[in-house]
Amino acid sequence: MKQGINRLLAACVAVGICNVVLAEGIATGTIKPLSSVQFSPDNDVKCLSSAIEAGDPMTGRSTLVLKAPPGCVVPWHYHTAEEQLIIISGTVLAEMIDHQPTRLGPGGFAVMGGRMPHQFTCQDRSACLMFVVFDRAYDIYWGKGH
Repeated sequence: MKQGINRLLAACVAVGICNVVLAEGIATGTIKPLSSVQFSPDNDVKCLSSAIEAGDPMTGRSTLVLKAPPGCVVPWHYHTAEEQLIIISGTVLAEMIDHQPTRLGPGGFAVMGGRMPHQFTCQDRSACLMFVVFDRAYDIYWGKGH
């Protein structure tokens, strides 16, 4: 029981710290219904589309929403930044070096540390929607090597 309470407190502290860090860069606040998102095609992964929800990926922290049709694969790659992935809808196969491939449904979560190679595949019958959060400027390097 005591161990469970300690874990709960640790999780609450971690979430609080993350919220403070993410909020620092958004002074004016943002509220956007999903229906207002204007997706644009991705330049690198032709089956993927995205929209910036907050921040500026070229200069610092950012949050993006991604849409992938069934079967879309975002092949092995990594970023300098840490990436957090949260599934909104659909089933996504998340893969990282040294981790078991894992199917994530709505509410599923993954964190890829900076320079951690990973890939994603939409395995649903309909489009997969995901939020991705980067803790610093966005870059991408293709392949498993780093």
